[in-house]
Amino acid sequence: MSKIKSIAFVILNLLLPFYVCAQIEHVEPPNWWIGMKSYQLQLMIHGKNVGETTPSINYLGVMLEKFTTGDSKNYLFLDVVISTNAKPGSMIISFGKNGKMVYTHSYPLLQRDKDADLLKGFNASDVVCLIVPDRFANGDYTNDVVKGMRENKIDRAFDGGRHGGDIRGIINHLDYISQLGYTAIWSTPLLENDMQKYSYHGYSITNHYKVDPRFGTLDDYKELAVKARQNGLKIIIDDVINHTGSNYWWMNDLPFKNWINYPDSLVITSHRRTVNQDKYASEYDKKIMTEGWFDTHMPDMNGKNNFMANYLIQSSIWWVETLHAQGIRQDTYCYSDKIFSKNWSCAIMNEYPEFNIVGEEWSLNPLITSYWQQGKINNDGYKSCLKTVMDFPLQSALISSLLDTSGSEYGRGITKLYEALANDFAYSNPNNILVMGDNHDMDRIYTQLHKDVALTKMAITYLLTVRGIPQLFYGTEILMDNSSHLSNHGIIRSDFPGGWNNDAADAFTGKGLTSEQLDMQKWFAQILNWRKNNSVFADGELLHFAPFDNVYVYFRYNKEKMVMVVMNKNTKPMNIDLKRFEEIMGAKTSARNIFTKAKLSIQNPIQVEAKSASVFELE
Repeated sequence: MSKIKSIAFVILNLLLPFYVCAQIEHVEPPNWWIGMKSYQLQLMIHGKNVGETTPSINYLGVMLEKFTTGDSKNYLFLDVVISTNAKPGSMIISFGKNGKMVYTHSYPLLQRDKDADLLKGFNASDVVCLIVPDRFANGDYTNDVVKGMRENKIDRAFDGGRHGGDIRGIINHLDYISQLGYTAIWSTPLLENDMQKYSYHGYSITNHYKVDPRFGTLDDYKELAVKARQNGLKIIIDDVINHTGSNYWWMNDLPFKNWINYPDSLVITSHRRTVNQDKYASEYDKKIMTEGWFDTHMPDMNGKNNFMANYLIQSSIWWVETLHAQGIRQDTYCYSDKIFSKNWSCAIMNEYPEFNIVGEEWSLNPLITSYWQQGKINNDGYKSCLKTVMDFPLQSALISSLLDTSGSEYGRGITKLYEALANDFAYSNPNNILVMGDNHDMDRIYTQLHKDVALTKMAITYLLTVRGIPQLFYGTEILMDNSSHLSNHGIIRSDFPGGWNNDAADAFTGKGLTSEQLDMQKWFAQILNWRKNNSVFADGELLHFAPFDNVYVYFRYNKEKMVMVVMNKNTKPMNIDLKRFEEIMGAKTSARNIFTKAKLSIQNPIQVEAKSASVFELE
């Protein structure tokens, strides 16, 4: 070999690891932490022909237990054990072929923050604000259009298009959210959704480890979490483990043939969610329900594949650890394989024992929704680590009871609400249920209640004083409405006025709002902030009395406080004789109306306003 060729050969071998390293396209999770409760980590390595190499790790306290090649030669899965004596640093992963090292990757192992495992989850002391980021506020106009993204324009006139709201917009208005009286924020997904259309809602994720650049950066998301906490607000991540977006980077080169369900033929889920509990359900129906795609552009991820299961569990933990989040809202919870969803929830709760997760199970039958809650004793022996479920049954009863004008006897009118709450025996922990009047997938509560302000106030008062964790939708405080476009998700998720430069109205300042909107906004802040300062809703008991004369009365109480709520559906004021409530009121002698501040003697009948929910603190 000539001298020149020898020098070239040496230089090539020196530079080869750096050239070849560029062929590694994805290493996920992108980093991990020293000191996690679970000492096992499974890395997914993706790069051209990486499956034809042999990986090795030489790092104190870290052992490569085994590695697995995917069905595609472009993937390797590394099972790594991180011991307690490992130190933070850059762990070099080497990849060899034919006895030579051809790949290297520097993998960050970070020091876990002290007490990170003690993150306090959201609970019944909180009130959750649901936000659709694209429609809340545009705080950074430079990221409205990002080169290379498939949907790459802003069209505020199109209800299904991107409108430009972002993380910076939420950060800029944390004070508004906090001052209203909220204590937690649930934002619809902020991860990359590189889809051709309707990408604004975030539920077609195309990268589990990347913030959508049209919303901002990872640093922006971290800043949001930090500043939210500084404003007394918890962050709840909206996660999706059932389905993903059809433009996910792995879709053209799946790690395993069964990485997703029905990879070769489009089969849509039947949405027959009862198969999870139905003792008579056929295997055919179970399979279609849990393995069918949620939509034509939402492939169903296969949680029965252990590598996919680990991937999804680790991505959820990675986000909680990265943001120090206080909760997860899991989308379409019951659509995943239920053994996988159990393992997913248990892995997270094992890592964060004081955390909270709420799962979406859109059923109006409490026997179905309660099945998923932690602590529920089910006939089939199924056990879950999901602490919270969404109370769609109570939401339906609330709206129906307020709209029904047929009286209050025999399951009519307000009695529907009383009887719906009586179903709480089905739940293992009724106080850990998420209650709501609406969300981003249904008509706004003001719309559902036929634009009746009095009924809307009654509904919100109920949600804030009944057992459970209240969730309200952004814009409810200013009576946002979609009555002209019923069930249109894009209109339901309309832009919040004032979130964009030159908006005609600005709800953040009150400019351009009607007197009715301003009154509602003021009332809203009053009752939310009153609730925030009352421990009776965090740990108090509930006692209710059967409705009479279209009036429903219930009490929240603990050792320190007692609150009485009187829901009067009549179109005239009612005088209420309080003697029927003596068993709970005991020696109490007076009541203070939290709205009017008036103090009343309860030795005599009290009067409550027509079509109202009056709230009294008893003394």
